[in-house]
Amino acid sequence: MSEAVFTKERHIKYFLRCLKTFLPDLYTSNDSNRMLLAFFTLSGLDLLDVLESKTTPEERQGYIDWIYHCQVPSGGFRGFSGTDFGSERRTQDNEAWDPANVPSTFFALVILLILGDDLSRVKRVECLKWLPKMQRPDGSFGEVLGPGDNVEGGGDLRFCCFGAGTRYLLRGKSGAGLEEGVEDIDVEKLVAFIESCQAYDGGMAEGPFCEAHSGHTYCAIGALTFLDRLSSGSKKAPLITPGSEQYESLVRWLVTRQTTELGEEEDSDEDADDESHNGDNTQDLTKAVAELSLDESIDKLPHLPPPSDETLRWAGFNGRCNKYADTCYSFWNTATLDMLGKLPLIDAAGNRQYLLQKTQHFVGGFGKGVGEPPDLLHSYFGMVSLAFQGEQGLNRIDPALCATHRTVQRLHALPWWQGME
Repeated sequence: MSEAVFTKERHIKYFLRCLKTFLPDLYTSNDSNRMLLAFFTLSGLDLLDVLESKTTPEERQGYIDWIYHCQVPSGGFRGFSGTDFGSERRTQDNEAWDPANVPSTFFALVILLILGDDLSRVKRVECLKWLPKMQRPDGSFGEVLGPGDNVEGGGDLRFCCFGAGTRYLLRGKSGAGLEEGVEDIDVEKLVAFIESCQAYDGGMAEGPFCEAHSGHTYCAIGALTFLDRLSSGSKKAPLITPGSEQYESLVRWLVTRQTTELGEEEDSDEDADDESHNGDNTQDLTKAVAELSLDESIDKLPHLPPPSDETLRWAGFNGRCNKYADTCYSFWNTATLDMLGKLPLIDAAGNRQYLLQKTQHFVGGFGKGVGEPPDLLHSYFGMVSLAFQGEQGLNRIDPALCATHRTVQRLHALPWWQGME
């Protein structure tokens, strides 16, 4: 068995190609999410600790200027510059067709901090006035403001996380520089909505009474972490309070997401194809049920050998019960456990072996699953999960902001975190 090696130089080349050349045509459909792609690329290079050495000051300033070009006059950031029809043509009647986007606003602010910007050009007050408008009556957040200031887009935990994260970035500990009329979001309603999304098995779903999912679980705990960091009281939500039933069931669900089922072998479709050519498939169901034999069915089940030391070497994570491992879920689960202070509960060696020997690509980057080509999302999240485990060659990272500790230090140096004008 070959040694698992993090091929840092190949990953650097991969992210630089993504930054400085055209992305493959498969990314065309994601052009409206260009702010997210920029985050993965620039944060990836920062995580690899080469952003400043592999780009020039002029290039970084160009990236900063592009992000500010995506800022909407009334507050917030658009996902890309394609909807911008110019300040001269923009009016209150048509601004709904070029709206600020909640996720893009969060990512834009984090990217600016990664690039060393002081956020002095951010329309901070306008953004914080816009943010409460994005909250729905049930406490959740939408994506954009449509005509008539109607909240539109999704309403799941992803937008709750980005709404709470934007508040965290711009309001700060002191709230310095904010006028009295800047209304805050309804924190209690947001917390209540998040708590209502916990499923019966402990994980968090996109909404009440839905199936638990690791991505939404990360967003739920990320939102609560942002809110708790700005809280002046000592009371925490039960979901992030050790010892509570909600917390313990959540941790148990997260830990059980680690799996050795990697999806390396595809199921054969031969049996299904043979049956489809057997002529009449509309036989009487009553007769078919009568012919069923439980004992015969059990005898026909395939033999499943017990796990061996060999198969237990690789242990990734899935996002839902009975699913194969996926690179991005190594992030969603380990990041959430890190925020909860329970990361030591996982098989770190198994996760590392899975990422480095099964989904790390030989040209750099990480694929979604075994043998798949690399893409920006999985490449970034694969490295972040390794960074939580102290992989050599990667910077330390904050699990809630999903950015390096250097970026967090830049945030906390801003006036509204220092209590100064």
